[in-house]
Amino acid sequence: MSQSENKTLDCFGKLEIVFPLGDDGLRHTPAPCFECPYKTECLRTGLKGRAGLKVHEEHVDRSYDSGMISFVERWSKKKAIDREKNSGKTSRFKWRLRRRKTKQS
Repeated sequence: MSQSENKTLDCFGKLEIVFPLGDDGLRHTPAPCFECPYKTECLRTGLKGRAGLKVHEEHVDRSYDSGMISFVERWSKKKAIDREKNSGKTSRFKWRLRRRKTKQS
């Protein structure tokens, strides 16, 4: 798919349109998306973005609720997702380390 074709599809990569949350609490692909030749690339693009982190977090919660993963594994995965969400932001801990280094200098 070229960049110009990406711009013509209004729904491309928007998870709330191409992979919405259903009444049963699970995400489903709508019927019109099955006919789209770009459906796989569209879903992959959506899952790589920030909205995809929410989907991954939902998956971790469902796995924990069903007993497939332990509390520690759930905590670890959610922590990794949270780090990914805040990857562009400076955490308080990093700020404190930098502050300590400048005081020592």
